[in-house]
Amino acid sequence: MESRYAGQGANYHGSGRCTFTVWAPFLNRVDLKIVSPAERLCPMERDSAGYWKAELNNISPGTRYLYRLDDEQDRPDPASRSQPDGVHGPSEVIDPCGFSWTDAAWKGVALRDYIIYELHTGVFTREGTFEAIIPYLDYLKELGVTALEIMPVAQFPGSRNWGYDGVYPCAVQNSYGGPDGLKALVDACHGKGLAVILDVVYNHLGPEGNYLWAYGPYFTDRYRTPWGQAVNFDGPYSDEVRRYFTDNALFWITEYHFDALRLDAVHGIYDFSARHILRDLSDAAGRQAEALGRRIYVIAESDLNDARVIASAGSGGYGLDAQWNDDFHHCLHTLLTGEKSGYYEDFGAMRQIEKAFREGFVYSGEYSGYRKRKHGSPSGGLPAHRFIVFSQNHDQVGNRAGGDRPGRTQSLEKLRLAAGVVLLSPFIPLLFMGEEYGETAPFQYFVSHSDKDLIKAVRKGRRDEFSSFGWAGEVPDPQAEGTFLNSKLDTGLHLQGAHAALFGFYRELIRLRKEVPALSDPSRDSMEAGCFEKDKVLYVRRRAEADEVICIYNFNSEDAHAGLMVPEGSWTRVLDSSMKDWGGDGALSADRIESQGAEIRLKVKNHAFVLYRRDNSGL
Repeated sequence: MESRYAGQGANYHGSGRCTFTVWAPFLNRVDLKIVSPAERLCPMERDSAGYWKAELNNISPGTRYLYRLDDEQDRPDPASRSQPDGVHGPSEVIDPCGFSWTDAAWKGVALRDYIIYELHTGVFTREGTFEAIIPYLDYLKELGVTALEIMPVAQFPGSRNWGYDGVYPCAVQNSYGGPDGLKALVDACHGKGLAVILDVVYNHLGPEGNYLWAYGPYFTDRYRTPWGQAVNFDGPYSDEVRRYFTDNALFWITEYHFDALRLDAVHGIYDFSARHILRDLSDAAGRQAEALGRRIYVIAESDLNDARVIASAGSGGYGLDAQWNDDFHHCLHTLLTGEKSGYYEDFGAMRQIEKAFREGFVYSGEYSGYRKRKHGSPSGGLPAHRFIVFSQNHDQVGNRAGGDRPGRTQSLEKLRLAAGVVLLSPFIPLLFMGEEYGETAPFQYFVSHSDKDLIKAVRKGRRDEFSSFGWAGEVPDPQAEGTFLNSKLDTGLHLQGAHAALFGFYRELIRLRKEVPALSDPSRDSMEAGCFEKDKVLYVRRRAEADEVICIYNFNSEDAHAGLMVPEGSWTRVLDSSMKDWGGDGALSADRIESQGAEIRLKVKNHAFVLYRRDNSGL
């Protein structure tokens, strides 16, 4: 299928012909204002659904334009493909076929094989551009990841932002390299065998440069989100609003060849209609996957612990392919750090991480002290590869007062333990840029707004957000350029000392996950998990046909001598995180275990884990 999108906006057909379409049902007049190369005003015609259209000849890619609304104000295109002069400037006509793709044979990566690496374009490299990432793809391949996840790239104010303040959902951030830069990165990833995920934001738009309200009822006061007005997904005139966002999903999949979309904070999407917008997005992506002959997935971020998000449509769910599992992170984080403030107050017990391994959600209807109510629904019947787990991500690092990373605050022993829990789990693992070598630079919250009142509000909002956690120290100024520069990675650390040892450890874990059948099989039907609450030991046994492994994780600050019922047979130690090879001070665990099916006392160093594999695994 041709890589062409035909929704709202400036659709360039080639040979100088371009169709402009915008939805503005309540306006009496809309004119197309060509700004350059020569200024002119062109009337648009309205159809019965409130769409205004104009088809022009002698339009070339690079033409700048605005819409004049009711003879009063000129505004950029809400479906703009490019904003070269920022959020307040004119939109730009883009030729969708102007980039020469080389990935025609690309079919994608199976979801169960995803090993995700999340990065922020602006801080991953010194240059902070899409094309500057391309030379690092071999580095990511060496590490072993299979999918690159890019934080939001929709045009936002200024040149630095996390991306969740985007206001033009189809326009690629100009300071990152614009449309061609992003296409070059996606194409290069596919050439290296890497899938690419784009983080998109459908629960709100940013405050600065957001002109959607001038065009139509895109927002509603019936609900409130933490970011302001909710998007109108279920009120009057919501059909066209839903279409706007569904078309946006298809735009990224079709015109930019993305393999998956990560939907930000779907708990901020309010839709009480009979057919939820998430179901529409899932179905639209599925149809497009069939039409394009590629694997395409839709992934949710949700703190609802609502199994419907990833349950099949046939069972009453929304049919999304996977979702982030914050419960898994919170269990792991509290056990490693002892933090109990904010939402961490609900976690800290070994039985919780055992349940996370067995079922996915920890809170599946139990009372949450943090929320002061029961929370969640059962998820034990859902496949493991529908859950994405992590010890770090942009939220859990960046939404700390100082943006401090575990690589700066936690011991190497704890970093290796966290890596083992995530990468040897049956779930889809996600790494946050730099964690693989213990990056010490913080990941802090940064913006570059131009509105003084908005800047003041953002500063106050960040301070207020952390009040329940009781973290010490000043909150870095989000508006300061230094906050952004402080967050730049130093990937060269992965070649130095303890950082190099940690990088090698991550690489080995990923290799084992890929090559050992019992670790690569995401099925939980053949997995057992148990824990010793007092000793802070987690035990996991996984099988795949003839292959079988057992893993013992010790979260205690003391060495463990755990009595475990080890299945009968001979077992060989594959890996111990406390071995000197990985920067540890030496393992306590035995090289081999001979079991008669009775209890055996196994030794594991403090904050370490050991992996054993049955000798007759067949490999």
